[in-house]
Amino acid sequence: MNNSNSPSTKALIFLVQIVCLVVFLPTSHCNRMTVFFPMDANLIAQTCNQTPYPDLCISTLQSDPRSAKADVKGLGIIMVDAVRAKAHEANLRLEDLINRDVGNVPAQDCRFNYDDIFQLDIPQAVEAFGKDDYKSAELGMTNVVANADSCEKRFSGGSPFKDESQALHDVAYVAAAIAKVLRS
Repeated sequence: MNNSNSPSTKALIFLVQIVCLVVFLPTSHCNRMTVFFPMDANLIAQTCNQTPYPDLCISTLQSDPRSAKADVKGLGIIMVDAVRAKAHEANLRLEDLINRDVGNVPAQDCRFNYDDIFQLDIPQAVEAFGKDDYKSAELGMTNVVANADSCEKRFSGGSPFKDESQALHDVAYVAAAIAKVLRS
């Protein structure tokens, strides 16, 4: 009787996977075997536990399939992409506010903050991660935090898009922390 759920069958499959990883992985003959190995949750948890918002970090990274094969640098790059997405969401709300209320001075001033985020801060972090310049990557992400905070402070009581600004602040702070981990 052939039982594929027997302990010996499971042990044999595990052994084949280990042998394949050790012997053949560098030559990528085992691509079919990677299905058995989920993303490196341990690396994600270890990295995210060194950030100010570990739960946000873990959920953000686990939602991106690239995390499955990423090292810590790759996790940082993925987080910068998440920063770009959050900045885009906040900027859409800002532009909607400006279109509805052209005379809104705080909103007009915030436009400069978001221009800096998109034209300076995010590109700086992307380039820096690519060059293993983690201090500059950290600086780019802390500048995103500062720009998001500066925009919010222009509104008494917070902006109409304060939830998006807070989400941007938090994910950028996480990305900065990952860059800092890489500097260590």
